Amino acid sequence: MYVAVKGGERAIENAHRLLAHERRGDRDVPEVSLAQIAEQLSLGVDRVMTEGSLYDRELAALAIKQARGDMIEAIFLVRAFRATLPRFGATEPVNTGEMQVRRRVSSTFKDIPGGQILGPTFDYTHRLLDPELAEGFVPEQPATAEASQAATPRVTDILGRDGLIESSPQADADAPVGDLTREPLNFPADRDLRLQNLARADEGFLLALGYSTQRGYGRNHPFAGEIRFGEVEVEFFAEDAGFAVPLGAIALTECQMVNQFKGSATEAPCFTRGYGLAFGQSERKTMSMALVDRSLRARELGEEVGAPAQDEEFVMSHSDNVQSTGFVEHLKLPHYVDFQSELGLLRKLRKEFAEAESTPEMREADDDVLTRSSIYVDTRAGALAESGELVQGIAAGVITAADIRGELSELARGIVLGRRSAGEITLFKSVGTAIEDLAAAELALNNPPS
Repeated sequence: MYVAVKGGERAIENAHRLLAHERRGDRDVPEVSLAQIAEQLSLGVDRVMTEGSLYDRELAALAIKQARGDMIEAIFLVRAFRATLPRFGATEPVNTGEMQVRRRVSSTFKDIPGGQILGPTFDYTHRLLDPELAEGFVPEQPATAEASQAATPRVTDILGRDGLIESSPQADADAPVGDLTREPLNFPADRDLRLQNLARADEGFLLALGYSTQRGYGRNHPFAGEIRFGEVEVEFFAEDAGFAVPLGAIALTECQMVNQFKGSATEAPCFTRGYGLAFGQSERKTMSMALVDRSLRARELGEEVGAPAQDEEFVMSHSDNVQSTGFVEHLKLPHYVDFQSELGLLRKLRKEFAEAESTPEMREADDDVLTRSSIYVDTRAGALAESGELVQGIAAGVITAADIRGELSELARGIVLGRRSAGEITLFKSVGTAIEDLAAAELALNNPPS
């Protein structure tokens, strides 16, 4: 239950002004431009576009700037803006086989038609901080060459021609494609919805799940069949014209994982596949997506389902970072009524516990111990009223009040004597005078037996 916070409007207004001040930072430092963010923090822009489900580099850069570099906040801003846009229709499926490739690598074949293209990558850097970048370093112009006209067929298509990998799972052509942004998520979910969910999913969440599959939690023995990054043309079917009209090109990263093979008495064994697709250069995201996509196909492929990455309800219900952030950060909102209710209940339970603990019906030592021991108490009044051992022992005639040798304070001041021999048993009963418990513990600690 939430409650309104009185007098908070002025504080909120001042917080917004302070946020704008902190976002701008030192006025003597030049303000970062959207072009700088889009060009120099391009991988961050790619992530915001992918998980924000909106391909617009300038808007993604604006969101990153407004969010002070908080990627999840920027993704939230892009999603919120996207929700205000009108929809005119759906584009035709893109053909990544005709991608203008800027990077293309495969871990399955060294030589593939069209060749491997290393492209821009951190893969072979030393991961050492470069101090030159702090001083306005201007890099050399990259090497250039004539663009190759050779075809670059997908590695999975090459394997498919020989029947070595399963056909790409096909959906019912007459069934409408699901849309997570318009319809609530229901289970079980078909692969179209699963892939949409994974494309919008938090990269770190997918990375952790993908890593878990490599550590034995739903292992499916993957190979990176092919990772390609480049530009793909987008077309929109214009009903008035009767044909597809090109709208432009977008940068995409596609990952095709080649996974452990399956077979049966009636089917020859073949590799299975996992798929990942994202805006911009998003290799880690698409690789993780492909790993999780393959894991989520476990039931479809007749595999035992037991790992988190194989549980579609677990994966799809917790993958969205905007939704996750909302649930976690709502704990910052006022919960005064709820907390005071639980606080009152806790105090009541503690009171009942204390009363039950101090009732004469409870005891920790039996009558035999009482008769064999020299009895000392923290206070006579408290012990004779609350100690179950003493109250019940006196009532049973096993001991009398006179059998109490003395109080702890009397013992400490030497008014009464303590144990007279090593064989004597001492019983000390405390009913809750905490300061005396502490003093007794300190005395025992500082005066160990010789």
